[in-house]
Amino acid sequence: MKKFPALILFVLITNILSAQLYMTKKATVSFHSHTWLEDVDAVNNGASAVIDIAKKDIAFSMQVKEFSFKKKLMQEHFNENYIESDKYPKSTFNGSYTGDVDITKNGSYPITVKGKITLHGVTKDIEVPATLTVNSGVLTGTSTFKLNPKDFNISIPMIVRDKIEKENTVNIKADWTINN
Repeated sequence: MKKFPALILFVLITNILSAQLYMTKKATVSFHSHTWLEDVDAVNNGASAVIDIAKKDIAFSMQVKEFSFKKKLMQEHFNENYIESDKYPKSTFNGSYTGDVDITKNGSYPITVKGKITLHGVTKDIEVPATLTVNSGVLTGTSTFKLNPKDFNISIPMIVRDKIEKENTVNIKADWTINN
């Protein structure tokens, strides 16, 4: 009978130690929009990203005010007029991926990420291609896809609406250390 609690403890510890859950608070999310006058580029290097290799779950979260622009005026317009970052301070993604990844072998693994993205208070289903790359104990996730501000109730003033692209190109990169 004394062996039973020890067995339960062993199983619990083994499950905890074998978990393949990794987190970073330094993921990068950037976007680009081409305009007739000047391209708009912004980057956020403070996104949090979690990946669970065993369950194939992935999540991102970021403060939208942390996007930095080349020009301060663009950043102000983005936060105050477009994204309304005081009202909608956070953007999130929760989902899963399909595709096999072997974190014990260096290589590049194409995956498909599917889930729910929340931006500007609107949640939408999204499915995008991505790549997980294993290299010397670091797992890097990358993806490039397009988002339409209109899908998230982000209003673009009439004066510039026809002069900018309808969709913005979004790039995501996250590095997770997979060995201790």
